[in-house]
Formats: sequence, structure tokens, C-alpha cells
Amino acid sequence: MTTSTVRARITAAGTGTPPTFYTQHELLRLFAVENPRIRSLFLNSAIERRYLTLPPAGEDGRPRTESQGELLRRHVRSGIAMARDAVQNCLKRAGAETKDIRFVCCISSTGFITPGFSALLIKELGIPHESARLDVVGMGCNAGLNALSAVTAWSTAHPGEMALMVCIEACSAAYAFDASMRTAVVNSLFGDGAAAITVMSGSDGPVRAPAVLKFTSKIIPQAIDAMRFDWDDEHGRFSFYLDPQVPYVVGAHAEAVLRRLLDGTGLRRSDIAHWVIHSGGKKVVDSVRVNLGLSRYDTRHTTAVLRDFGNVSSGAFLFAFERLLDEDVAQPGDHGVLMTMGPGSTIEMALVQW
Repeated sequence: MTTSTVRARITAAGTGTPPTFYTQHELLRLFAVENPRIRSLFLNSAIERRYLTLPPAGEDGRPRTESQGELLRRHVRSGIAMARDAVQNCLKRAGAETKDIRFVCCISSTGFITPGFSALLIKELGIPHESARLDVVGMGCNAGLNALSAVTAWSTAHPGEMALMVCIEACSAAYAFDASMRTAVVNSLFGDGAAAITVMSGSDGPVRAPAVLKFTSKIIPQAIDAMRFDWDDEHGRFSFYLDPQVPYVVGAHAEAVLRRLLDGTGLRRSDIAHWVIHSGGKKVVDSVRVNLGLSRYDTRHTTAVLRDFGNVSSGAFLFAFERLLDEDVAQPGDHGVLMTMGPGSTIEMALVQW
């Protein structure tokens, strides 16, 4: 398989987080969690720390409960700040400036706003006002690859022009705090973060930028309620729900999706040199690794991102992708697989080649 000059290539990546982070032990102390089952969730998560923007303390010294309006405003305020850092870091690596951008795609599932982040970032960062834009909202942790499919299609149709994709997830602006296991699962896992990539097609792009060759997708309707972000009447706000069976559902279907991705390419699983997988949680990563026959080395960046950031939703796989680029081990001709999973339940994959 050879790449063509009209293939869209991922030319750079950058990430951004809030300025504050907390270890799992610090969070348990901060919220005075004594329930041994909940403590176990936090301390056996393979997560050491997460970047979060927590509400100010109430009279009892714990972070106070915020209204849905306050949470939404934090989603926007923190989201723009993280996205600004991610975009600036990405453009610096690409050797580009905001004036070079012609298409903006923003992805988020931790709040709902109109106009979306794409319009807000164009205004905030001074991106050309004539840039085309797209907002992908509410698709969840898998959404980065859904959006990348649209971004690469635009890029292929506009050779030589730069597209910017930004995943913006202020997960702490969607937390609900109580003593239930439903909220504990979420509160033990998710972190805040933004990740940006630039995409270009044409013959003038960097030689070592991976070309995006193919996408494949699978939705598992019988598990449609396994991952949700919906209205919680008890708390009067939106909140996440994760079914404990999610890791096994994802793992059981991963091999079939990979087989379809490689079908017709002449490639086998053993030909894939690099794996970039969404850091959905320890059990999710372990299930995918076992079902795809991967080594711990194959998932080293995924597990490192989980350890250092938690699950940053749609942008998590780009945090791992950034680490792969920084490692600088990919050689011309190498193939890689990008994989995300999320509500639906959905598995998304993309095949790339350096």
C-alpha cells in the first residue's frame, strides 16, 4: 500500500490542561470519602493524577455544589482556556500560525452551547473569519475519530490548506457529587483536557506526517444505554453513567472492527507497528489489549495517559498520539491504528501510514 499526495496527513499535535491537578488520594481527602468500595474505585484505577477545575469550597470545606448554569459557564471558560493552549502548542509544532487555518472542527461532550466552540475559538484566537467550521457535540469518547473522518474529507478536497481539529472536554464541569456508585465510577475516572491536531493534504506537507488511509466503525445497539450523558432528575443536572460491563462489550467486538479495517489492505495485525488507543479506563484498556493480542508495549502511551490525566474523553487518544510523535520512533512506511470507543456503544478505528 502506498500513500498518495492527496492523502490527508496529521501534521502536528498539541494538548492543554487546567493549571491544577489532583492525585486520587487528594481527591478522596478533599471530598471526605470513607466508603471502602468508592475508595477502591479511585485507588485501583491505574490513575495517579488528573487535571481538574473544581468548584470553590463551601462552608464545610468541601467543593460546593454548583448549579447547571454555573457548570455550563465553567465548561465554556475552562474549555476555551485549555483549547487555546492546545492549539498554540499544536501550531508551534506545525510551524504555523492561526492565520494559516482554513477549517476548524471542535468536539465536546461535557456541555451544550450555541454558538459552539468553533465560533468561540475563531473569535478568541484570531483565526480567519472566513474559515469553514464544524462542531461535533454529544458523541462522547469516540467522537475524535468521527470528527477526523470529516476533517480528512475536507482536507482532501482542499489540498494545501490547513484544517484544525480540537477536542475540548471539561469533564469536571459535568460531575455530580454524592455517595452513589454511579457518580463514584465517573468521578474516579475522568479528567479535563483539550487536544488539537493540524491536518493537510497535498505534496508540500511534512514527509514524516502520517497519512490517514481508512476509517471503520461499529455501533453495538444492544449496549446503547451502557454509556450515557443524560439528565439526572435527582441532582437537577446532566451527569455521566457508565455500565460496569462496558470494558467487556468493547473488548468482545474490537477484533471484528480491526479485521474490517484491514480488509482489502493486504495488512495483517502483525504489520501494525503503532497503536493509539483511547484511555477509557484500566479494564477497558486491558480488555482491548487481550482481545487484540497486543503487548503492554503496544499500549504504553495509552496507559501512560490514563496514569497522568485520567480519561479525557474525546481527546484522550490524541494525548497518546502526541506522545507517540514525541517519541519519534515511527519510520517511513510504518502503519498505525487509532482506536476510540464510546456511547452507542461504538468502536471507531482509523488506519494511518507514515
